[in-house]
Amino acid sequence: MNKLARLTGVLVAVAVLPLALAPYLSMAQSDMSVSNTAASIQREIDDHNAQIAQLDKEIAQYQTQLDAVSSKKQTLQNTLAQLTLTVKKTTASINATKQKISATQLEIQQLSQGIAGKQASIDTGHAGLGESVRRLNESETQPLVVQVLSLKNLSEVWNDVDASQSLQTAINTQINTLASEKQSLSDTKKATEDKRAQLLKQQNTLVAQQGSLNAQKKAQSDLLAQTKSQESTYQAILAQKKAQQASIEAALSDLKSQFQKAVNPSEITAAGKGVLHWPLDNVRITQYFGNTPFAQSGAYAGKGHNGIDLAASIGTPLKAALSGEVIGTGNTDAVRGCYSFGKWVMIKHGNGLSTMYAHLSQTSVSKGASVSTGQIIGYSGETGYATGPHLHFGVYVSSATQIVTLGSATNKTTPCSSAIMPITPITGYLNPLNYL
Repeated sequence: MNKLARLTGVLVAVAVLPLALAPYLSMAQSDMSVSNTAASIQREIDDHNAQIAQLDKEIAQYQTQLDAVSSKKQTLQNTLAQLTLTVKKTTASINATKQKISATQLEIQQLSQGIAGKQASIDTGHAGLGESVRRLNESETQPLVVQVLSLKNLSEVWNDVDASQSLQTAINTQINTLASEKQSLSDTKKATEDKRAQLLKQQNTLVAQQGSLNAQKKAQSDLLAQTKSQESTYQAILAQKKAQQASIEAALSDLKSQFQKAVNPSEITAAGKGVLHWPLDNVRITQYFGNTPFAQSGAYAGKGHNGIDLAASIGTPLKAALSGEVIGTGNTDAVRGCYSFGKWVMIKHGNGLSTMYAHLSQTSVSKGASVSTGQIIGYSGETGYATGPHLHFGVYVSSATQIVTLGSATNKTTPCSSAIMPITPITGYLNPLNYL
């Protein structure tokens, strides 16, 4: 190759500049071609967000109405009104979550288009840069003095070299910028996909809640049929619950000798904050453990409250306080006239403790299942002896606890004698607040 041809390589390298920059020009043209699509997606996202805002307003209105109804005296109509509002609120929440999921899917679509465009530009840019480097390498195989002697004007050589170096620097800078932008978009896309996965999980939770609420609504409708919409009959049932609960608590404190197992202090896990996790996301204690004012009023046969009560509207997800095995579930309401735990779940943990969740509207686990900390095990309600929706949360000494019929464990006959429930001596009940 003669000197003039080799020097031409430098000029060709400069001429490659349009080739290297072509992807950015074509990308701009591509952006224009898909602008209508991008604008359409954005309009859809804006529409979803507007619907979400409207649903959020509805949810807030339902909550305001719920607070007003909850503050009124417990009557049949108020109970049904409260449940109906809760169902509507949950339905609105489900719809809002669906809108959020749809909007997030559209955001992922936008990001995917942007990432694909950036990647195509990077690939083309690399190709142009490679060609430029190859041409520059060809020209650089000749000594600079040879190139100088081949030209009439020395300034032409320096201009060509400067142009080639500027070209390479500019392309490298642009490619690095595109790579950074692509990584940023990829990170955002991953975060958005995680958000979508979380929203899908939340949607499943809300759908399950709605099923729980619908089941509770049916139970209340059955109650209406039972009472024939008579408020006096409803109040009589509440009074009956209180009276029968006293007899059940008395029976629980009068265990047969084989169930009066002494609790070994060494089997009790040392108290400590954080040993157990709260079974609810939002915690408000409505009754404490032990000799509470309600217990002093005559409840629990004078033996004190054997757990804590947590405020929870019907259908609130309840979570396992610690990983373990479900050693029993039940429904004392299945035994006519038995107003006790209602629907309940007990989990045995590996640290010598067992946790009890009662008055559920629906259970989501079965005996023998392994559960992890924070896993949803059911939904709150007001089954059993409950004059309002809440969660009864108890902590038991595992080694002193058995799940049997109440009649087989006690020296007394009650309407709950054939109901299956956890049985433990007084010393087997522990204060949950010592472990939460």
